[in-house]
Amino acid sequence: MLRIAVLVSGGGTNLQAIMDAMDSGKITGAEIAVVISNNKNARALTRAAEHGIKAVCISPKEYESRAEFNEAFLAKLNSCKVDLIVLAGFLVVLPEQMIQSYPNRIINIHPSLIPSFCGTGYYGLKVHEAALARGVKLTGATVHFVDEGTDTGPIILQKAVEVREGDTPEILQRRVMEEAEWVILPRAIDLIANQKVSVADGHVTIRA
Repeated sequence: MLRIAVLVSGGGTNLQAIMDAMDSGKITGAEIAVVISNNKNARALTRAAEHGIKAVCISPKEYESRAEFNEAFLAKLNSCKVDLIVLAGFLVVLPEQMIQSYPNRIINIHPSLIPSFCGTGYYGLKVHEAALARGVKLTGATVHFVDEGTDTGPIILQKAVEVREGDTPEILQRRVMEEAEWVILPRAIDLIANQKVSVADGHVTIRA
């Protein structure tokens, strides 16, 4: 059974999509061992607790330095003995030591078709604001492995979403979540849990 840690900062809609997919059997061979947030008020912690999942808050505000926070965060993660880390709207830069400790075992969901509208500064509504400002006709979401860069790791899955006339960043954000993020993040977890994903030379291969 693949043990997963889901890292969140806010509402936890992607966490909910993962839990729903597990309940419905769309994700097999995996369980959420812990949900960790940097924000004690994150709705995601409540979602996890209501689902009987261990929910933990580790906030940078509780430590004198970022280095101390990083050390405590990694220690907590290691103590949970997880096989896969899922970043589901986690707005904290991961320490390099964590990335090196979990090579090709950390995945992230990004609300665009990478390499468009990604990298430093592109998160949340900012991604959709940029897509609308550029006038693209298609946007979407990407699940990728996390490396030392920002949104630069090997791509696992992508799904396109139509941009419609009259879209606002908020409307587009919701459509991307419903039509792409909540579909491909659970799918990626299921593929990994069932050992259908391999990485070589920065590229992902998915076996049928």
